[in-house]
Amino acid sequence: MALVHRDTHVEWPPIPWRRLFDFDGDQSWLRVEEFHDGDTLVVRAELPDIDPEKDVEITTSDGFVQISAHREQKAEHKGKRGYRSEFRYGEFERDIALPQGAVADDVKATYSDGMLEVRIPCPERAPSTTKVPITRT
Repeated sequence: MALVHRDTHVEWPPIPWRRLFDFDGDQSWLRVEEFHDGDTLVVRAELPDIDPEKDVEITTSDGFVQISAHREQKAEHKGKRGYRSEFRYGEFERDIALPQGAVADDVKATYSDGMLEVRIPCPERAPSTTKVPITRT
């Protein structure tokens, strides 16, 4: 198993007040891990407390796999002294670049125990070598 290295974009200059507008940090909710399992790129995302058939959509377009999820979680607390209700909801998405040569129709996804797993077969490519002829002038 080999980890996949991705370049990360650092916003500059840093905007300290940006966290004020993040709702639970959308990136923090839909975190993914990527690794190679043989000739397959595996992407896993933790998506607890959702119905994958209703709340998750996976699409392929323009060289990317997009994972879109909707989450709505309600918690109510009733007691003698009052009532409190907490809601957490939002739309989240992540784009994962398809490996070069991958076929969008071969992408498969499974969901089990709060974990979404997307498997992307990567065709094994032999290094292409082309001999360049030398012409005398």
